[in-house]
Amino acid sequence: MNATAEKKHGLKRTLVGRVTSTKMQKTVTVLVERRVKDPVYGKYMVRSTKYHAHAEEAFNEGDLVEIVESRPISKTKAWVVSRRLNAAAA
Repeated sequence: MNATAEKKHGLKRTLVGRVTSTKMQKTVTVLVERRVKDPVYGKYMVRSTKYHAHAEEAFNEGDLVEIVESRPISKTKAWVVSRRLNAAAA
């Protein structure tokens, strides 16, 4: 994809999360946590979402990874693991 096409469609979203499952072939489950402020009480709460991401190389559970939005690869998979940020402590 060239630079003009990226400007036209916008930048791809990136998220950082922890690998929770590696039981599928070429797919990992990534848990992404975010902090949101309660509108009434002002308390910060942790909300989480699980994403299925395409992974060509092998990852371990507990690895911190960055995932990038992509075209739909399957029914549940529309993210690709771009890089490993931190390896899991063994």
